[in-house]
Amino acid sequence: MPLDPQAKLVLDNLPDDLLDIENTTPLELRKMYEGHTELPFPKEEVASIEDRVIPGPDGDVPVRIYRPASDEPRPAVAFFHGGGWVIGNLETHDGIARKLCNASGSVLVSVDYRLAPESRFPAAAEDCLAATSWTAANAAELGARPGPIAVAGDSAGGNLAAVVSLMARDRRGPEIGFQLLVYPVVDCDFERPSYRENAEGYMLTRDVMRWFWDQYVPEPGERRHPYVNPLAAENLADLPPALVLTAEFDPLRDEGEAYAAALAAAGVPVTCTRYDGMIHGFFSFADFVDAAKRAVAESAGAVRAAIG
Repeated sequence: MPLDPQAKLVLDNLPDDLLDIENTTPLELRKMYEGHTELPFPKEEVASIEDRVIPGPDGDVPVRIYRPASDEPRPAVAFFHGGGWVIGNLETHDGIARKLCNASGSVLVSVDYRLAPESRFPAAAEDCLAATSWTAANAAELGARPGPIAVAGDSAGGNLAAVVSLMARDRRGPEIGFQLLVYPVVDCDFERPSYRENAEGYMLTRDVMRWFWDQYVPEPGERRHPYVNPLAAENLADLPPALVLTAEFDPLRDEGEAYAAALAAAGVPVTCTRYDGMIHGFFSFADFVDAAKRAVAESAGAVRAAIG
């Protein structure tokens, strides 16, 4: 189908320098990205928000804990923001974290993992695994129900959610009951049809993705490691049930759908939903994009059904 009019409106209002990799440093790019992610809408209220630092594999890891207004036993979700492993933080994804917390009725722990190129693979993945383990171990104290938790993320955060699920299986914990993968990075094949069809013009470009990979995993030989490239894993069995969301006009569309198919072939319960007419990043625009509202609702319902 054609580009959704609401997605086109988003594209038409994006500044030219939002992902300007040719003329900026990673630090400058972060500042520009942070400056352009503040939407002119009131932030959705949650019952409480708490910032903490927790022990990580190489120093403290900042987290932000969102609690919904509910006295019922609540599931816990570890959430990893997107941004190509290079940009993004707790603030850039505060809005969507609030929405997921409320819609799923979950205690949501958003993780401010280390960024590349200062901290390259596997720093982000190890930080996210540590935060997931901490969330599971401290569920009762956080106000969540003990037991399996969910992992969730968008884009590079979706990569980290998939990777943490693999790491937890391989290392025998923590217990993960569900993985929410929103247009995840799960491969590094820039020749897939969706990369060619959507190489430019839809916010995330093929050149930007090449640059993100160069920052996080500069050594090409390491890009086949399953803890950065889940589609390269030899065994996908015994992973948590998954919901994979993709967008039609997204370079990452085909790899997300290929990963969903690979999970299903390995016997993992999986739902894959393509949002036609949408672009990469649409999930964060739930204040004014109807498809994003549906995607958040689908995601929240899947979390509740799996671990709620």
